[in-house]
Amino acid sequence: MEKKIGCLIMASGNATRFAANKLTAMLDGEMLISRTLQSVPQALFSRLTVVTQYPTVAQLAKAAGFVTLHNAHPDWGVSHTILLGTQAMQDCDAILYLVADQPLLRQGSITHIVQTWLAAPEYIVGASHNGKRGNPCIFPKRFFPELMQLQGDSGGNQIIRAHPSCLKLAEIPKLELSDVDTPEMLAAMEKQCKK
Repeated sequence: MEKKIGCLIMASGNATRFAANKLTAMLDGEMLISRTLQSVPQALFSRLTVVTQYPTVAQLAKAAGFVTLHNAHPDWGVSHTILLGTQAMQDCDAILYLVADQPLLRQGSITHIVQTWLAAPEYIVGASHNGKRGNPCIFPKRFFPELMQLQGDSGGNQIIRAHPSCLKLAEIPKLELSDVDTPEMLAAMEKQCKK
């Protein structure tokens, strides 16, 4: 039977280190959130969900074919975003949890992560480079209860640390693992894009 996979884009953070809504910041002529939405190979997923506190992000996500959920409590940390998204897609066999500030991530890499999981669906699969894990990660259904019990700013890392033998890595290019936390990091990435 075909596996039902959800994709959750977590786009609720306050981006305190960026001092603005970084998801609408521009990189190489495109908003970070637009780049994230475009990185998702939609045909692989049964459900596409974005959890956000930002009306602009919700609008763009809807236009791109995603269901949007409003996070009224972004101050409760990433765990609340995970709770909202996981609750909404509990009928899935697995969910890919995607942060919204990895603008160099490509569809091919997400496809590779999903294919790695389909070959070993009992495992958590995390993107990595040379053995160093990053995001995104795909969690099978059996971990949903633990994910929904996370508190504060704890995310999937806590679950992975509790079940180290359940992790498989999917190799992707190092640059695609890069996230943007500060305007300086964005400026450095802009230079990289111009090369």
